[in-house]
Amino acid sequence: MNITGQQILSGTDNSREVFNQSPLYQGFNAYGSDPALMRLSEHLPGSVLETFHSLGQWIGSAEANELARLANTELPKLKTHDSKGNRIDQVEYHPAWHALMRRSVANGLHCSIWDSSEDERGHRNFIRAIRYILSAGSECGHLCPVTMTNASVAAIMTSPNILKKWLPQITSRKYDSSQRPPHLKSGLTIGMGMTEKQGGTDVRANISTATPVEEGLWRINGHKWFMSAPMCDAFLVLAQSTKSAASEGSGDAVTGQPSCFLVPRLLPDGSRNGLAFQRLKDKLGNCSNASSEVEFTDSIGHLLGEENKGVRVILEMVTLTRLDCATSSAGLMRSALAEAVHHCRHRKTFGNYLIDQPIMTRVLADMTLDVTAATALSLRLARSFDRAGTDQNEAAYARLMTPVVKYWVCKTAPPLIAEAMECLGGNGYVEEGNLARHYRESPVNAIWEGSGNVMCLDVLRVMKRGPRLLEAVIAGMENDLGADAAKMFDVLKAAADVAMKDEGSARLFVEQLALTAAAAELKHSFGGELSDAFAESRLAGAWRSTYGMLDARYNARGIVDYACPPLTV
Repeated sequence: MNITGQQILSGTDNSREVFNQSPLYQGFNAYGSDPALMRLSEHLPGSVLETFHSLGQWIGSAEANELARLANTELPKLKTHDSKGNRIDQVEYHPAWHALMRRSVANGLHCSIWDSSEDERGHRNFIRAIRYILSAGSECGHLCPVTMTNASVAAIMTSPNILKKWLPQITSRKYDSSQRPPHLKSGLTIGMGMTEKQGGTDVRANISTATPVEEGLWRINGHKWFMSAPMCDAFLVLAQSTKSAASEGSGDAVTGQPSCFLVPRLLPDGSRNGLAFQRLKDKLGNCSNASSEVEFTDSIGHLLGEENKGVRVILEMVTLTRLDCATSSAGLMRSALAEAVHHCRHRKTFGNYLIDQPIMTRVLADMTLDVTAATALSLRLARSFDRAGTDQNEAAYARLMTPVVKYWVCKTAPPLIAEAMECLGGNGYVEEGNLARHYRESPVNAIWEGSGNVMCLDVLRVMKRGPRLLEAVIAGMENDLGADAAKMFDVLKAAADVAMKDEGSARLFVEQLALTAAAAELKHSFGGELSDAFAESRLAGAWRSTYGMLDARYNARGIVDYACPPLTV
């Protein structure tokens, strides 16, 4: 048969049927296809479960998949000036970003814990955490301003008059991206600017200053090295309070303790509030979300809480953002595992489907244990937030375990997602797929709102201030794990004693505490082989540096099929 060049160019002769590839990972219900997540939420009202199914159906859709891709390839762009040379300091986003924001705002991810919905009463943090886990499995970048807006309310509550003015628009379910002053908008988002070039985590080293103008109003001058989501309508900003030159008769004197301010981006007349964005960060991941460097020149800010107590004020916000770091990482891990299992069910290698290859099955089962544990532990933390106001033991859990859970879940995500990429081989390493995006995104949660060392030092600080908190948390775990875990708790208490004397060993203790807490929650929520396999493989003392080390005694295929049942896509 003679083939012409024209035939080759037209594709009439060389079109090939694609075979031995997994179907596109879309067209499924991200909630309804996850038995573990459904079991963890089965106690909630039916009306709430319906919203999970609705969100899960959208998260698994081709539309959501395409919006996530576009938002991370059509990147935000900073426009410092308009065509006539006027300074405007605006960031342009692709419509996909705005579509994702509209969806998450409509679902209340930015505010639902502050709502008055009766269906969610007593479970607001828990319910929002499930929605957050589902959403993070699709696209995480847009969740940054969503998280900051939700958490900002805790800080703004320190100033009731400001809260009364701002809360109605913060809790609005309408996403308003227009460039108008806050009082003219139908909905608001709130960002934050904490770290500076010379300080990073050590915000007491900040050199930005705030000088009083009139009651409650200050002028901010200085810079921020990281300020995410620069198109938010206002920002929580830390600056060093100064004594007024007029009252002191000399130059300003920095007090050494930062205060917290709510700084609008635009003034009531629509003009810029002295914020000059220098550039957008070229980040490893989180690409859809713009992070900026900014300089403040006489920017007007509202004092939140007491002067010189800004760290205390901002910690009200940090606790909530740390929960979101954990749930976000759990969502990324959950999505990565599910796609890896999906691929392995359809891809044949050496005559068998990958999922039937014993070594692959063990890898997937081992990953499943960590994903299920991370999900259950994150939701356990969210539940403690809901109950802390009326239950001392739950308050102890929330206080001690927030940095513990953030540390372990966020640290677990990058290597697990890397393993998921490996399950897909080269298909997992290309940017057209989801896993490369998840992998690039995964390290940020371990850095944002305190890196691993900061989390461990926070745990020790909490224990020093409340020596009985650990006892209360361990008592709850003992109820779940039973008498057979006595040796486990002896090891944990010994590690705690060592860490209190030698902070260099804090990571050993914090990881042990996280694994024990995860084992307890798996036992409480699931029982059976899944929880036993996790406890024995993670807490028995055997060294594990990669996945696939699960003992042959366990039904690896059964563990995988439970957490990730076959999809019809």
